[in-house]
Amino acid sequence: MTIQVETTVRSPEAYTLAHRAVDAMQAASVWPTPLNFELWLHYLGDPEGNLGQEISRLLASGAPFTDSTAEMLAAEFLPRGRLSEEIRDAGAVLNRELAAVAGAIDKARESQVTYGNTLAEAADRMANPGEAGNLGDLVASLAHATRRIRRHTAALERRLESSNREVTKLRDHMEQVRRDAMTDALTNLANRKAFDEHLLRLCDESENAGGSLGLAIIDIDHFKRFNDTWGHQTGDQVLRYVGSVLGRVARAPRIAARYGGEEFAVIFPGETAGAIEAALNSVRVEIGSRALRRRSTNDDLGAVTISVGFGVRRAGESAGQLLARADEALYASKRSGRNKVTAAAEAVSNAA
Repeated sequence: MTIQVETTVRSPEAYTLAHRAVDAMQAASVWPTPLNFELWLHYLGDPEGNLGQEISRLLASGAPFTDSTAEMLAAEFLPRGRLSEEIRDAGAVLNRELAAVAGAIDKARESQVTYGNTLAEAADRMANPGEAGNLGDLVASLAHATRRIRRHTAALERRLESSNREVTKLRDHMEQVRRDAMTDALTNLANRKAFDEHLLRLCDESENAGGSLGLAIIDIDHFKRFNDTWGHQTGDQVLRYVGSVLGRVARAPRIAARYGGEEFAVIFPGETAGAIEAALNSVRVEIGSRALRRRSTNDDLGAVTISVGFGVRRAGESAGQLLARADEALYASKRSGRNKVTAAAEAVSNAA
């Protein structure tokens, strides 16, 4: 979810948005299935987002909004939809490989049973010279059985080797899918899901080990006005630019994420408030120092500025509480003129 939707569905406004979604689906003659309801929450919660724009386009075209349309939109725009499809495909490949290996094992087992019976029969005949018959025939029978089991064993080895390659490729593919599901496609930073998981884990580690943990929330100033003036493609260019600066600064163990919309977040494990503030001011200055140009027309876009709020985790503080303090510090930066970095403690004292 974008930050607009993520924030709204966890606030009292969620009920209003839910009612609006149902009313909008009814007006558009769209059935309120669970998938359609989720799509409409995104559509109304962030109408300027990629999914919101695509639904607007479909509705304007007058085309019927079918179940297949909903599934297509979910697969393209909702990370869970893409991940589910990849998992289904991987499961089908894995099932085929397991079936092929099982078939090869069955043939090898059958060949071994036959070979065992042949050896037992030969042993019986050798134990009774009167029944041994022609020795050449006996040797030929054993040789034929040996060649047969060798063929089946070789076939099983080839099948296992091939399946091992396929499973390795599948494992690598699923690892890439996992990375994609945790990565924002526009900026290549961690996405909101990855950010939430990292923050919860690092808060637990900070509580147990007593280490420092800082969190910054970063917002592009006047981004909506910028989008309205220059269009969403140019807005995406700005998001990628800000993301690239944050990506360079937030080397491991720091973690940079696109928090949603025009907001970003950076986690600072093991750093002091002074070091965090210095790093964030460095980012702020670098981003604001470059005059951007529109790629399609080379128009001068001017400078982009950011507002930042950050906090350092207190003992016993949850991830949500740390996030709320950093967010309040961000809004303190905005209220005091934007293009600045505000520490959470400073935000509290200013509000008092």
